[in-house]
Amino acid sequence: MLKKERIQYVIDELEKLYPVPPIPLDHQDAFTLLIAVLLSAQTTDKKVNEVTPELFAKAANAKAMARLEVDEIKYYIRQIGLSNTKAKNIKKLAEILVEQYDGEVPEGFEELEALPGVGHKTASVVMSQWFGHPAFPVDTHIFRLLRLWKLSNGKTVELVEKDAKKIFPKELWNKLHIQIIYYGREFSPARAWSLEKDFITRNMFQKNDSK
Repeated sequence: MLKKERIQYVIDELEKLYPVPPIPLDHQDAFTLLIAVLLSAQTTDKKVNEVTPELFAKAANAKAMARLEVDEIKYYIRQIGLSNTKAKNIKKLAEILVEQYDGEVPEGFEELEALPGVGHKTASVVMSQWFGHPAFPVDTHIFRLLRLWKLSNGKTVELVEKDAKKIFPKELWNKLHIQIIYYGREFSPARAWSLEKDFITRNMFQKNDSK
């Protein structure tokens, strides 16, 4: 397939597989989504979904979270990687939201990325999946698959994101990045990758074409 054909093939196949892909992280609003995404760094969404119910039962909004001590937050997320740093960031983040935004999550990339523990990817998830602004957060699955599909040769997450935004229609970004994540998990996991299971990759290159 030519590159343009591969792009359309990815869009079509993912739409067949995941026509209505749910957000992988359990949440109720912008705040709980923000905390869940922050916690998901260097761990699995499954693990985050296991620990957040107890945390959110204790503090489901910024004002309640700001009242908790760091050690208490850490207790609830103790099974998560980097729990000490994340607990400190969550405490500071909640305090800033209360002090500067009356406890609400700001609707802006710049404001979100200025919060403790919130990088571009986390901000992009919140902006796209809660506020509905076009964004293309790149996780490890997307980074690997777009390179595997020869739709990007970017060596960094930033470069792969830039390529993704160039080749895919803007109106598809918010849905497509989740569809690619689900495909990666189900059909193309990095640790147990097989061409037989990864049918999109196999079908793309069954004819020797890398244009």
